[in-house]
Amino acid sequence: MNIPSLQAALSPQAVFFDVDDTLYDHLIPFRQALQNVLHTHEQFPYEAAYHRMRYYSDYLSAQAGGTPTHGTVLLEMRRNRFKFTLEEFGLHVTDMQADKVQEEYLQHQFTIQLFDGAKELIKQLKDSGVTVGLITNGPPQHQMQKINALGLREIIPAELIFISGAVGITKPDRGLFDHVAEQLGLPAEACCYIGDSWRNDVIGALNGGWNVIWFNHRKVGPESEHRPHFEAASYDELASLLL
Repeated sequence: MNIPSLQAALSPQAVFFDVDDTLYDHLIPFRQALQNVLHTHEQFPYEAAYHRMRYYSDYLSAQAGGTPTHGTVLLEMRRNRFKFTLEEFGLHVTDMQADKVQEEYLQHQFTIQLFDGAKELIKQLKDSGVTVGLITNGPPQHQMQKINALGLREIIPAELIFISGAVGITKPDRGLFDHVAEQLGLPAEACCYIGDSWRNDVIGALNGGWNVIWFNHRKVGPESEHRPHFEAASYDELASLLL
């Protein structure tokens, strides 16, 4: 694939990554949870169901005024995203079953591994003088557990990790991207964001004036007329864009 050079086109001083399904394969714990709790078969359309679960997660979070971080609202969002998703695929589950799927899903998120090439790319960017950090939605403790499981704290300092539940602003609100740029002391146009979610990552970062690479490794279609600056489907393609 002939991909233009991001450095030549945009010259970012800072590159920030989303975490879930951008730095690791979020489908793996989803598949494991369904197989372990509901005994779904290998032919079950896991990827299509995962895509719908992410949709409901974003939709229910927006209905709640932002990604919930604790309490009944968080419990109900997590339960209902599975119930609504599985209903679409002919699986009728009780509240108790949905809660068990969620519990299993969380447990498997702490045995995750980075996508091939992710750690190397982060190190190469840092070696070239680029500031590298994370912007992610979710409860602070839960997101930090995943970040630690991925070994990212070894290469990304705490002050460059921005979690919505700690900041008090949730993607796609441009305020989160404004906050990060302000903390860096950089204009938005000097910053680049990489993420898989069209709604949260692409639209949110574009609205904040950032340069955006849509990490479309699942090769899905765009959900609106917004136009990310670049699109990549692998870390090899990201490296071609960024280095």
